[in-house]
Amino acid sequence: MKARSRAIETRSPSSPVQFAVCGGIVALIWIVFGQTLGHDFVYYDDRVYVTENPLVRAGLTLHGLARAFVDLRTNNWHPLTMITHMVDCQIFGLNPAGHHFTNVLLHTIATLLLLFWLRNVTTRFWPSAFVAALFAIHPLRVESVAWVAERKDVLSAVFFFLTLIAYTRYARVRSFGRYLTLLIAFACGLMAKPMLVTVPVILLLLDYWPLNRLTDLKSFWGLLIEKISLFAFSAVSSVIALQLQVHAPTSVGQLPFLWRLDNALVSYVTYIWQIVWPVGLAVFYPHPDDKLALWQIGLAVIFLIAVTWIAFVLRKSRPYLLVGWLWYVIMLLPVIGIIEVGLQAHADRYTYLPHIGLYIALTWLIADLLRRSIRARQIIGALGTAAIVVLSLCAFQQTTHWQNNKTLWTHAIAVTKNNDVALTNLGALYMKPGEMDKALAYFEQALAIRSSSADRHYSMSLALIHNSLGHALARSNRLGEAIEHLREAVRLRPDYPDGHYNLATALFQQGDVDGAIGEWRIMLMIRPNDPGAHTGLANALVQKGLLREAADHYEKALRSDPDLIHALNNFAWLISAGPDDSLRKNEVGLNLALKANHLTNGKNPIYLRTLAAAYAQAGQFDKAAEIARRAVELANAKGMRNLTGEIAHDVELYQRREPLRDPTLKNAQ
Repeated sequence: MKARSRAIETRSPSSPVQFAVCGGIVALIWIVFGQTLGHDFVYYDDRVYVTENPLVRAGLTLHGLARAFVDLRTNNWHPLTMITHMVDCQIFGLNPAGHHFTNVLLHTIATLLLLFWLRNVTTRFWPSAFVAALFAIHPLRVESVAWVAERKDVLSAVFFFLTLIAYTRYARVRSFGRYLTLLIAFACGLMAKPMLVTVPVILLLLDYWPLNRLTDLKSFWGLLIEKISLFAFSAVSSVIALQLQVHAPTSVGQLPFLWRLDNALVSYVTYIWQIVWPVGLAVFYPHPDDKLALWQIGLAVIFLIAVTWIAFVLRKSRPYLLVGWLWYVIMLLPVIGIIEVGLQAHADRYTYLPHIGLYIALTWLIADLLRRSIRARQIIGALGTAAIVVLSLCAFQQTTHWQNNKTLWTHAIAVTKNNDVALTNLGALYMKPGEMDKALAYFEQALAIRSSSADRHYSMSLALIHNSLGHALARSNRLGEAIEHLREAVRLRPDYPDGHYNLATALFQQGDVDGAIGEWRIMLMIRPNDPGAHTGLANALVQKGLLREAADHYEKALRSDPDLIHALNNFAWLISAGPDDSLRKNEVGLNLALKANHLTNGKNPIYLRTLAAAYAQAGQFDKAAEIARRAVELANAKGMRNLTGEIAHDVELYQRREPLRDPTLKNAQ
């Protein structure tokens, strides 16, 4: 009877049943995450990766493909992730539905690859299916799937599982071709997200179980040497990631080591607790600094040591416990916070792949304990199905919070305490006419929270909040207060580019052109290719009469962002209506003005005026007069009386077949 029970337990279900289970998992994924197709982009990182990234917005181009491997504006090196964003923009433009669709699709593919690999390497379908289902719909997956900027998670997962599949094939029948396939899959994974640097160690764990290749010390050294190339890839990726993240100009710096270590130990336990109790999830959890209680740290240490010891003791009878536990611990190491990147205590997205180790360990343990009792397996099967349903409902609810910026940050404030990052982002949401008072209130709350910590390690964070408040004050025309906060921001962090940019803008608005020029020059030393800074500096140089230098900066701005409308229009005006004949390039000016009007659908009278001036400079006076009359109508409809009069005078010039020369532009060069 016992032999019969074991035979029943190990027999795989029929192919139709397996396909039905796979179909059910896929259906759950799209029920839970399909709602994101109606969600917006979120301000938090989506603008850096997609919506305000000119390289990505341009779609898939040869220039973009080349730049993806060297562009560092995101402070990350993940060229394949950048390329997928470019493909999305090529197909969907900036319609967020398409970008969300790609994320859900990649998560679906990753889930199916996990199921295929685990079923293939262990020959056990039902435990593999349960692990895949947990991975597919656990609420902790929401951040990785619902956030467009976390494309790197779902894309790297696809290559991670392809790497595991390739390694399993190589381990069973070794050949150069199979090893090369393994290297390519792993390299692609690293180019999607460098968190995969721990993969060579994970492969060593798989050699122990379930591949059973690691039998003694001699075999260990052989398997280690076999993976030298993989370790070399990881080393290079680690160096690049550290250089970009830790040493970036906008890096928040490193908190004291003991703070980071204490938080890392507690986070290991927190992530485990979130598996069984995934409530109060947020996009950002504030770092506890040095406020963790000794008993929390002590219990975390005891728990981690105890679990490690139990897994080691049971390594021969239940090897999956050691493998699953070490999978979890090791894969989390790069993002556990010992090397600090950002001010978060922990993040849901960091569990995306590490939790699979725990899923495997717990699922296999339960399956083995109940393998001799058909009745117990039926009960556990029912309970497992119920758990998947409950977790799906929780994940569906959690996904709704990612609908837009307001729902995301409002929820974060509701479920966390003293969340200055959430307050700052919610303040940014209200930085528009009629709601500036709300924005200022949120920024002031955030500044009060961060100012309560006088620790020098928070200089970058404090600078960010001073910067946000200063920017909001400037938008409210309270320039004196704004400049005070912005000066404090750059005092705290002299290498903070956005602080210098916003200070330059406020000074320019106040009339301090020389001060603005100085700040924009500093910013461009920190971030040389910033199109906004080049445009701002060019505008200021025009006021100083330094027209040729201004033209140079307009050109640099457009090299970085060819669709930057202000640069297109202002440069076209300088070429067509400026006093410097050495800048006169009729065809260039006309093309710039045409593009600016194309991007605005010809609905802006200022840009139409520039286009008319460009036609006149090119000798097409009848066309210039026609465009200028249209600009007069638009300006009049918008109530822009002064502009209407100016353009009407332009029409008279064109009728006399004379080009326009702007009398306010002076050439001091």
